[in-house]
Amino acid sequence: MSKGIGRKLSVGFSKEAVRGTAESSTTFWVPFEEVSADEKDERVTDEQSYGVQEDSTSQSIVKQWAEIQLKSHVSDSSFPLLLVSALGTVNSALHAGETSVYDHTITVAQTSQHQSLTTFLDDPLASADYKYALSVVESLELNYEAGKFIEYSAKLRAKKGAAATLTPSLTAENLFLPQHLTFKLATNQAGLAAAPATIIKGLKLKINENIEDDEVLGSMTPVDFLNRKFTIEGKLEAIWQNESDFKTFTLAGTQKAMRIDLKNTDITIGTAANPEIMIDLYKVMFHELTRPIKINDVIRQTLQFKAHYSISDAKMVNIVATNLKTSY
Repeated sequence: MSKGIGRKLSVGFSKEAVRGTAESSTTFWVPFEEVSADEKDERVTDEQSYGVQEDSTSQSIVKQWAEIQLKSHVSDSSFPLLLVSALGTVNSALHAGETSVYDHTITVAQTSQHQSLTTFLDDPLASADYKYALSVVESLELNYEAGKFIEYSAKLRAKKGAAATLTPSLTAENLFLPQHLTFKLATNQAGLAAAPATIIKGLKLKINENIEDDEVLGSMTPVDFLNRKFTIEGKLEAIWQNESDFKTFTLAGTQKAMRIDLKNTDITIGTAANPEIMIDLYKVMFHELTRPIKINDVIRQTLQFKAHYSISDAKMVNIVATNLKTSY
């Protein structure tokens, strides 16, 4: 038996060509801060009376699946694959003026089967490698915080792990820092490009797929994991300066379009492009504004917000990832 630390493990993902059929190799090996891939099961207990005081005679497994959790830095190449799984649709095209840089536009697929992945886990400590077919993103949370790399936490559901033989090969990716963030609000999405930046202290954004296990007779493993209602919610913090920054339109119930743009201008890709992940929310409503006041602290405000589907734009969210990948 080997003992060691979590740094020895490796995790990776591939887009599945056939839903629920595990890929043979990874597209990305992903550096991580935390990872877990836990086998789960549900059991039924035989509590029938057999003429004795004891409460049960046996227990049987009726369902098996896996739950995967990952915490990592937002990167320009591998992270968009999780966004594709969460939202469901991607279209790739050359970035304007470039020959090797691509824009990947990620939008919500109007189906209950968003893109599935295969998750790979290399565990040299246990001398056991596993691949998890039919991995689907259950939730994806982004954390934009001062003084830290921009981070995400992903939760996935998958089929029970199958043994694999893996050889991890990690490559460096471009990451994003707090100074790479531009946050904008406008009356509508068309006005975001020209809108001035709004200064904020921190931001959290959560995408939730509300996954339902497709359990059927004749199988211990769910035959699918189906996404139901698609939601995006978040929270932001800003210094309190005046009521017009957030309070006025929050209390009036005024809708806003929101842009959360990560652009690493320290790195040039192609001729003159930069790694970028830009999230546009077409219709956002703010609520639960709080302004706790402490006598020795600078006054701050926190607000909750929820994204809604814009009927006029026929969208809730549009994400564009710019990198050197030709496709996803």
